[in-house]
Amino acid sequence: MNYKSKLNDIKAVVLDVDGVLTDGSLVLMPDGSMTRTMNTRDGYAMQLAVKQGFPICVITGGNDAAVKQRMNYLGITDVYMASRHKIDDFNDFLDKYGFSADEVAFMGDDMPDYEVMQMVGLPCCPKDAAPEIRKISLYISQKEGGKGCVRDILEQLLKVNGKWTEDTGVTST
Repeated sequence: MNYKSKLNDIKAVVLDVDGVLTDGSLVLMPDGSMTRTMNTRDGYAMQLAVKQGFPICVITGGNDAAVKQRMNYLGITDVYMASRHKIDDFNDFLDKYGFSADEVAFMGDDMPDYEVMQMVGLPCCPKDAAPEIRKISLYISQKEGGKGCVRDILEQLLKVNGKWTEDTGVTST
């Protein structure tokens, strides 16, 4: 099935962090802390999607306070950190909003995302995702993780719904 026909049915987007919102790299600091980088264009699109009424959820196995802080800054309040069973957190998100799995797009990049991606209406991934994830994805972005893949799918979703506009009121990402 063509992924574009699915975009009309999507009411929410769920994202992984490492390998999707980041390129999967970690910078190890001398004090033992780790840092990541995220794409500001992804941030813009996430902030706009939330403002336009599309809930964004982040489910990650990581537990970095900076990630939660960044998501909250962008208006994303559904952030599941240190997720050991993404399916449980995904079902919690569905219950909270009353969505069915068919109404959700999920962008993941590696095996911890596999189970949820098999359930959703629109499984997506960055172009550098694991082969098993690319195989089950209805949409594979031409962008790599951390390099605009989230902006790619959100822009398409918002355009299909007439919510991608020049005057967004979003100024900072």
